[in-house]
Amino acid sequence: MAAPASLAVMARSPTQSAAGGLGLRLGASERSRTGRRAVTAFLVRTTSAGLLYLTQVALARWMGAYDYGIYVFVWTWVLMLGSLSNLGLSTAVLRLIPQHRERDEQAALRGLLLGGRLLVLSVASSIALVGLVLLWCLGERVAAPYAVPAYLGLICIPILTLTDLQDGVARARGLMALGLLPPYVLRPLLLIVGLGAAHLCGLPVNARIAIAVAIVASLGAAIVQTLLLRRRLRRELPPGPHRYAFALWLKTALPFWLIVACDLTLQNADVLVISSYLGPAEVGMYFAAAKTMSFVLFIHYAVASAMANRIAALDVRGNEEDLRAAVADAANWIFWPSLAAGAAILLVGKPMLWFFNPQFQQAYPVMVILAIGLLTRAALGPADVVLNMLGQGSASALLLVASALLSVALSAALVPVFGLGGAATATSLAFVAVAAGNCALARRRLNLRTAIWHNLDGPWRAARRS
Repeated sequence: MAAPASLAVMARSPTQSAAGGLGLRLGASERSRTGRRAVTAFLVRTTSAGLLYLTQVALARWMGAYDYGIYVFVWTWVLMLGSLSNLGLSTAVLRLIPQHRERDEQAALRGLLLGGRLLVLSVASSIALVGLVLLWCLGERVAAPYAVPAYLGLICIPILTLTDLQDGVARARGLMALGLLPPYVLRPLLLIVGLGAAHLCGLPVNARIAIAVAIVASLGAAIVQTLLLRRRLRRELPPGPHRYAFALWLKTALPFWLIVACDLTLQNADVLVISSYLGPAEVGMYFAAAKTMSFVLFIHYAVASAMANRIAALDVRGNEEDLRAAVADAANWIFWPSLAAGAAILLVGKPMLWFFNPQFQQAYPVMVILAIGLLTRAALGPADVVLNMLGQGSASALLLVASALLSVALSAALVPVFGLGGAATATSLAFVAVAAGNCALARRRLNLRTAIWHNLDGPWRAARRS
């Protein structure tokens, strides 16, 4: 984002207007920069969500509910395996890179940037290869409509893994646009253009074609991101020796990997359990409702992305007062926009579902149930990022493990009885459980209160200091 001092007209840009709505001064203070990063991340993710939403609508319309459900099931597994393959390093770098920079450990930083990418690519390629062998061994036991999409999806796992890690590297350096635009805007844009071209050419837009186009879109976004990040890092980090600390990376990343694994379970257990009990059409219907409501999640993600490196750096400096102010900022920046977004989505929820398919409006109660869980989570604040950045990632991971198991158990118990509503209830209860646990843990271990009701005056107090 260009600084407003460079061109007066930029003061009227959408990003800066949004920042003003958050009560931020668009100056050179660390808090102002962090606020702009949060707004940048949010705008990128909402733009991405809009593109993905259009893509999903187009897929549901062109493919029909049955093929759309197959695509959703296979792509959910691809995204989960791709996220797990980075071993938690995509989050760990948010802590490791600020530490190396604060301590001027340039050799360790070079080693992390190169060795980390090679490590996750090796793991992701191995997982993809094992998956291909497993599918081949299962043979006809894999239902025919799922077989080819599954083979194609496995090819995409290393690409998604590399993109996730580089996203984390860029965010750790405060390069929000560079980290987020390729995977979250360019990739869905390429996807929708490719699918549109296939449709106009008369090709059958089915699950196989959709995943093949997704591979091309993911590869294009990864190449662009790699080239841009490489150019930027070369300017900041001069050539020199590399120090590889694989043991330290894995030790730091393990709690984050557990967190990612459990978070993925929380977000996707409902879809996977529904796939076991209901047909592809119901899977597509639920997915449409859940992903429409997940716009609210982007706010939490945006603030966490912007605040993580600042919180880690303040901890290294031992600046307790500014750390508390940063937590207060994050609590407010998460809750109030989440509340507004949740209300707005529920207001237009039925028309949004109709765009997918008129019968998808039956899933509107799913959106209401999920909204309750997501807004409760937002009210409990940024406890997850605080714990992860301040050395309490292991304890937070244990909470997520318990919540993920709770989500699976509740989904298995409620879906056969209550169908889609049972899946949404299980997910909401699990979200609330982990957020409440993290909030209590942050207060007990770190003496930091993250809930919104403890931080209502945070932005104004911090604004007076900056």
